[in-house]
Amino acid sequence: MPAKDELARRRHDKLVDHRLESLMRASLKPRYRGYHGQLILSSGDLEEMGELNDVRRAAREAGRRFGWQPKTHVVDARLFVYDDREVPREISELAARDAADAVDAALRRGE
Repeated sequence: MPAKDELARRRHDKLVDHRLESLMRASLKPRYRGYHGQLILSSGDLEEMGELNDVRRAAREAGRRFGWQPKTHVVDARLFVYDDREVPREISELAARDAADAVDAALRRGE
């Protein structure tokens, strides 16, 4: 039994250290100084990574390493992982401007 626990721990550590941390790091925008972190894993990603509860636990651990207050939700076979910390006002305003600019650009392309 201890060998099985050791194998499970190694899989968990590998998932956190190599896969989830790198995906989370790639999703962060430097201008938001670590805030507004999020990760969406498709059903295919989840199948590849293992059991849903194990992936959720690993995602929360990886998020905490970034200083997040990670929350996870499953919707239509996708796992959403996001940072639930309160965002400083200047970062929130910057993100709102970025979102407005993105919507404006999308609308202009549609004309």
